[in-house]
Amino acid sequence: MTQLPAIPPVFQQFEQQNQLILSAAGEGIYGVDAEGRATFVNPAAERILGWKAEELIGNNIHLAIHHSHNDGTDYCAQDCPIFAAFRDGSVRRVEDEVFWRRDGHPVPVEYTSTPIFDQGKRVGAVVIFRDVSERKTAQTKLHATMEALRLALEQVEQLKHKLELENAYLQQEISDTFSSQAIVGTSPAVQQINYQIQLVAPTVATVLVTGESGTGKELIARAIHRASDRNQRPLIRVNCAAIPPELFESEFFGHVRGAFSGAVSARMGRFEVADGGTLFLDEVGELPLALQGKLLRVLQDGEFERVGESITRKVDVRVITATNRDLKQGVENGTFREDLYFRLNVFPIRSVPLRERLEDIPLLVTHFLKASCQRFHKPLLKISLAQIQRLQEYHWPGNIRELENRIERQVILSQGDKLVLDDLPHHLIPHPQAVKTTSDTVTEQDCRQVQYQAMVDALARCGGKIYGADGAAQLLGIKPTTLSSRLKKSGINRQPFLMASLQ
Repeated sequence: MTQLPAIPPVFQQFEQQNQLILSAAGEGIYGVDAEGRATFVNPAAERILGWKAEELIGNNIHLAIHHSHNDGTDYCAQDCPIFAAFRDGSVRRVEDEVFWRRDGHPVPVEYTSTPIFDQGKRVGAVVIFRDVSERKTAQTKLHATMEALRLALEQVEQLKHKLELENAYLQQEISDTFSSQAIVGTSPAVQQINYQIQLVAPTVATVLVTGESGTGKELIARAIHRASDRNQRPLIRVNCAAIPPELFESEFFGHVRGAFSGAVSARMGRFEVADGGTLFLDEVGELPLALQGKLLRVLQDGEFERVGESITRKVDVRVITATNRDLKQGVENGTFREDLYFRLNVFPIRSVPLRERLEDIPLLVTHFLKASCQRFHKPLLKISLAQIQRLQEYHWPGNIRELENRIERQVILSQGDKLVLDDLPHHLIPHPQAVKTTSDTVTEQDCRQVQYQAMVDALARCGGKIYGADGAAQLLGIKPTTLSSRLKKSGINRQPFLMASLQ
């Protein structure tokens, strides 16, 4: 029997060096033959996979460590890039797969499979792989952080948009001189309105303000908002008559990007902007019947969805509505939903026409005259009481708005230091409450005298009492602290009125 030649010492030295290299490598390395059986496994591969080399060598390594995808589905050997490497002789690099540990847990890896040739014949492949668990964990955390950042930026953008809208509404309120003032007048009608405002303002009840155009319905809504605990948030006004039916949902509830043609970005609706504050729906009687149900839902449940979005959002909004229509008649003729009418008419307030409060005209004229002169940078003009008397003899179909506009126009046209109302209608309708006066002009002293007399009359009627339901402050429609301050400033002593009430 022929004895095989001994392996030369130099080759033994190379083999030992190769084993040392394989053992020192930090990456997992293993070899497979043409049948897919493991031929060697280095210590790093043993550590990463939990298998001993002797458990893998001679066995089909695909069935041991590469049998399934990460989701648990079978990984066919015919589709394995490692086998493909020695089938077609190409190097394969894979960055997102898993090898399976001996304990059944997957290990995310990236690997390179390189074919091995012997005398031009493909005899197997060597696979170099590394555990990328830490990198995957870092990537997952990074993705989570980026997603959280994206959501945070989206919320910041929404808050920025909301603040921009609120700022626009606040700027509109600031520029609206008439709307920023208190209700002017001391007539019984105004006192009744002020009393109702004080009653309902601290609550969250829905208020329906009715009355003719130009009577100051919006002013009543603003007074309710200012007297409520929501006054640190904006009052958002919506003119229901000015919103096209096809844009109703978008205007009231907002929309997401791409919800419809032209929706190039997400937009908040009026309810969302008014969250925590007050929403004033002017001309609510003009809403089409088909849209009233959508308004009813958000009023009842405080919930809505943006157009194009399935997320239900909640809002806390105090709603005040106004109309110059007879909504009850609309219910009867089928143009207004009965359930919506009852939902809106929780606390009705009637804004009386100017013809029912002609005694307030002197104060209103003085108020508008002063405001108009300031707006148009003119010195304060005087007006004769004869002209005020003439104003009180007119029936004012346009109500307070008509009076304000007439004063503004004449301030612009007047020359000198007197206001001349030369454009009054010739056919005036006399009124039995017309105030007869004899002085030539109305001055600030005259207005102070009117205020002084009103306080004296109120104290006399209330027996000197300021606070409470039957106090003078409530009768005048002002706060008790305000009345006390005015009494002190005017030098009015309420003690005689108290004594008279005890006799």
